[in-house]
Amino acid sequence: MKKLCAFTVAFCFLKFSLILCSLTEPNCFWRIKNSEDNDGDLQNDCGFILFTLEGPIEENFYNKLLNYINFRIPARKYEFFLVMFFATDEINKNPYLLSNMSLLFSIIFGMCEDTLGIVDEVYSQSSKGLAFTNFICGMEKTCDVQLTGPLWTTSLKLAINSKDPKIFFGPFNPNLSDQDQFPYVHQVASKDTCLSHGMASLMLHFKWTWIGLAITDDDQGIQFLSDLREEMQRHAICLAFVNMIPENMQLYMARVKIYDQQLMTSTAKVVIIYGEMNSTLEVSFRRWGNLGVQRIWITTSQWDVITDIKDFSLDFFHGTVTFAHHHSDIAEFRNFMQTMNTSMYPVDISQSMLGWNHFNCSISKNNSKMDSFTFNNPLEWLAQLTFDMVLSEEGYNLYNAVYAVAHTYHELILQQVQSQKLAKAKGVFTDCQQVASLVKTRVFTNPVGELVNMNHRENHCVDYDIFIIWNFPEGLGLKVKIGSYFPYFTQNQQLHISEDLEWATGGTLEVCHNSDMEQCVRCPDDSYTNLEQTQCLQRTVSFLAYEDPLGMALGCMALSFSALTILVLVTFVKYKDTPIVKANNRILSYVLLISLVFCFLCSLLFIGHPNQATCILQQTTFGVFFTVAVSTVLAKTITVVTAFKLTTPGRMIRRRMIKVATNFLIPICTLIQLALCGIWLGTSPPFIDRDIQSEHGKVIIICNKGSIIAFYFVLGYLGSLALGSFTVAFLARNLPDRFNEAKFLTFSMLVFYSVWITFLPVYHSTRGKVMIVVEVFSILASSAGLLGCIFVPKCYVLLVRPDLNFLQK
Repeated sequence: MKKLCAFTVAFCFLKFSLILCSLTEPNCFWRIKNSEDNDGDLQNDCGFILFTLEGPIEENFYNKLLNYINFRIPARKYEFFLVMFFATDEINKNPYLLSNMSLLFSIIFGMCEDTLGIVDEVYSQSSKGLAFTNFICGMEKTCDVQLTGPLWTTSLKLAINSKDPKIFFGPFNPNLSDQDQFPYVHQVASKDTCLSHGMASLMLHFKWTWIGLAITDDDQGIQFLSDLREEMQRHAICLAFVNMIPENMQLYMARVKIYDQQLMTSTAKVVIIYGEMNSTLEVSFRRWGNLGVQRIWITTSQWDVITDIKDFSLDFFHGTVTFAHHHSDIAEFRNFMQTMNTSMYPVDISQSMLGWNHFNCSISKNNSKMDSFTFNNPLEWLAQLTFDMVLSEEGYNLYNAVYAVAHTYHELILQQVQSQKLAKAKGVFTDCQQVASLVKTRVFTNPVGELVNMNHRENHCVDYDIFIIWNFPEGLGLKVKIGSYFPYFTQNQQLHISEDLEWATGGTLEVCHNSDMEQCVRCPDDSYTNLEQTQCLQRTVSFLAYEDPLGMALGCMALSFSALTILVLVTFVKYKDTPIVKANNRILSYVLLISLVFCFLCSLLFIGHPNQATCILQQTTFGVFFTVAVSTVLAKTITVVTAFKLTTPGRMIRRRMIKVATNFLIPICTLIQLALCGIWLGTSPPFIDRDIQSEHGKVIIICNKGSIIAFYFVLGYLGSLALGSFTVAFLARNLPDRFNEAKFLTFSMLVFYSVWITFLPVYHSTRGKVMIVVEVFSILASSAGLLGCIFVPKCYVLLVRPDLNFLQK
């Protein structure tokens, strides 16, 4: 009942946290600490031995095994056993992996309970060491692969005392990566090569420039400090203090008050924790939590520990921000948990509460998933939650490790069959060196589609998911995904933080007046007051995105018109020797069609999140490509007039004039526009701006044109070219010729003028995203007008009425 009350109290504070859950991809998790799980207990290891048997296994094999050795699954090791049950069951059902064989596991004697004690006892019995034998009763000594973790110290001691192949499924540790010293030990986790860069990017994003650091005083901690310092210096981030916690407990206890004072007296509100678990650093971390120190702790996923706290604050400014290796969800694991046969596996599904469970926290303005939770119905609300357990990073590593062993055994059995070395039982391996070398070279794709390469785990940068974790009293926990880090993306796209989080982080700053106050404090420009005018709320960030209906519609229109223009160009090339194409200067037609393709495509620069590059390219590409298009129309009109008016002193002069108009008019007009754009960019270029007036509660990211005068010069120059084209085409509209396109050119310029004359008043009467939509629509409409008025009649003759495509003699 005490736990239920605490759970009720905790979720009363979740109204704030649900702001963080309304993400594009909501990822929220909950857990409850078991009463048997002592807060002060450090972790211990688990060890498993994987072996094969021919044929299917008995249904109650694991019940008999654990009863025989009098073993009860510890609460904190439930996840590892569930993963082992699931992975071996999944492999045994796979007809293409270890066919006609069964993959089973047993536990290493003494592990999963008092690992360090057992190992130390065995290790100290003889200087030669005592090997942990791999056997099931009645079977001889074999070289079956051992899986150990999540602590590296146990694996290290086992590696010294045994030559059995081992896979460590804990976080990557450089102490185990020396293949000369430990040729039989392999790691399935990837090294955190790019972790320091990811953390620095996060601090830069939130403008955290005064940071504390607590690390273990070992080679791994010193290397991380060196990498982090380099990244922080690059981004002008400063270290307020560095606590290098010694590994020796006596030395640590002598200095513990110094470390506490450094942290508690520092003004740094953000502290990075990096080091191994089951260390003096973990002791410090738990101690600081018990002392009520509230900071933003930035660390790795292994530091997701349950702390016993008396006081807590549910906001973004307190909690643990963890970087976890990104892994795809294993959907079949959820099905396995829900349909598990408990007569086959000695498990209690309710123990999955100890790990993180999925929790549907997606909300909308009109419907909140938490509305049904009140003080009156906590049991009903809990009954609606399923134990949808999420694998930890170590659990996922263990899953991959089992598959690495299965692929190794599969290859070994194939080699046995091919070499006909079946004197021993099938699936029994005695050459430990052969098994270890095959484990190291395994490359496979796991069932969720991720590539696992056992030989390249050290220098590979991995993607990270970023979470924030709150620990409540009585061991209750809430975890929310707030972003991702992709090291292989371009620098400005590596860090992705939820925009809803940006709004939520400002939601706790109360700055406005109550009724009894004499003064009000103005909210910052990127905030707005709530209805009661007691709080400043952060505005949400908005822009014309491809996901918006308008953005999607405009993007599809641009691509469709571009494709249509390309089809027209292909048609003209195909019929290039026909009279209707030749009569109107086919080279100019090709130039006009190509420029129209780019006119349509340049509208895409207005859609999506603006940046400095797109802001500059929006106006320059629009101006240049439209100049090419309109000057080409002008060249066409001059060509028509020249062809009819210049009849003396002969055909040579007429051809020369046409060639001059074609060759020099378009480049000259384009160079003038480029000069105007260059002056614009040199004096007052476009830049990213924010519009906080158009929509309440939103900050709209837009591109400010910089110099509005320069913009109108560019637009006015286009208008003058269009006016010239219209005038010349209008004068030539009645010239006699079967394929005189002057009428079509006149009408196209009329459409062009109509669109942009309408654009000006509409553009000045709108703001925000609507203003961008108006400009994009004007670009598409004017381009489509040129395409339709000039080329549709010709395509009609080419494709529908080819009988009209001839010259009159």
